[in-house]
Amino acid sequence: MSIYDFTANRLEGVPQSLSDYRGQVLMIVNVASKCGFTPQYTGLEELYRRYRAQGFAVLGFPCNQFGSQEPGDANEIKNFCSTTYEVSFPLFAKVDVNGEHAHPLYQYLKRRQPGVLGTEAIKWNFTKFLIDRDGQVLRRYAPKDAPESLTGDIEAALAQSPPAGP
Repeated sequence: MSIYDFTANRLEGVPQSLSDYRGQVLMIVNVASKCGFTPQYTGLEELYRRYRAQGFAVLGFPCNQFGSQEPGDANEIKNFCSTTYEVSFPLFAKVDVNGEHAHPLYQYLKRRQPGVLGTEAIKWNFTKFLIDRDGQVLRRYAPKDAPESLTGDIEAALAQSPPAGP
């Protein structure tokens, strides 16, 4: 099993198979517009622009489970991200990352890379997961880990050979 076995709705409501990202290195992040970590959108966008030609993408998943810090609808989220942070990386529909209604992708990510002391729960917005070119979870990063501090791990993952054809 890999992340390629999952589908998620884009912010516009259209389903997208994560297999569309096969062969790329991904950073999957639960995001929010009214969080103390929201300025990380700038660093995430910089990573996306810097490495996307090498096969890297950031996938943002808005989440309102932490202090109701993502209260807006899809249009409000899109407008905020594009006008405030010039976000061009893919954004998906709002999801739950914890609890009985957690998106299946997040259930998988948390099982593959538990947090501190083995806990699977996502602690806050801007928890990041690095995915290799084979769709496997390499690493989990805490919300306080600034995107720009992850360049070494991203470059190492990008240096891995792309997988052979299907």
